[in-house]
Amino acid sequence: MLPKLKIDRINELSKKAKSSGLSEEEKVEQKSLREEYLQVFRSSMKNTLKGVTVVDPNGNDVTPQKLKNEKNKNLH
Repeated sequence: MLPKLKIDRINELSKKAKSSGLSEEEKVEQKSLREEYLQVFRSSMKNTLKGVTVVDPNGNDVTPQKLKNEKNKNLH
């Protein structure tokens, strides 16, 4: 998870961009922080999905093979 300080800074820059605009330095900082946030979010989402099993109404495991392969890769 991204530290609260960085999330607060992302929000601060977003508000400033809407109200008065950002300097070039702030735009670079904003882009960097957003990229870092997305990287952390995607990593977290992938880990969550690795723990999911998809079951149809009949109780059959219909988890996509790609997801099963990822789960198995982490077990070995």
